[in-house]
Amino acid sequence: MIHRLFPRPFLSLTVFLLWTVITNAAPPGLLLLGALLAIVVPRLTRPFWPDPPRLVRPGQALRFLGVFALDIVTANWRVARQVIGPLHRLSPAFVEVPLDLRDPFVATLLASVVSLTPGTLSIDVDRQRWTLLIHALDAPDPQALVREIKTRYESPLKEIFAC
Repeated sequence: MIHRLFPRPFLSLTVFLLWTVITNAAPPGLLLLGALLAIVVPRLTRPFWPDPPRLVRPGQALRFLGVFALDIVTANWRVARQVIGPLHRLSPAFVEVPLDLRDPFVATLLASVVSLTPGTLSIDVDRQRWTLLIHALDAPDPQALVREIKTRYESPLKEIFAC
């Protein structure tokens, strides 16, 4: 019964928590609407995720979210300094990151993480060659950027989802 009501309990919990954070209020009506969304959204999106990867290391996922949040703050500061400073010092580049993971959902999640980090933008996940094409605002050493993405983001995601 519970599994039918909450086919993806973690997604339901995430939707509910995000709703409460976004609304920044706790009146019963808003909480009830958040609970309703937490039930409806996973059911409506189920056809789009026929075989979602299983989260096997939730503790590491929390640590990953902390690193990611810190990277967003740090990258915002770095990008602001770069954009305000002399633009001729920037070394924009398209960089291909070879992927070790083979799960389409996790590859898309990695692309989203890269895009949400200021200064980088995911352009394509090539599922034939398993590469992630990104554009970096400043990449004087493209291989260093590849190593950073693989160690800070790809490796933890592989462990979190065991793929």
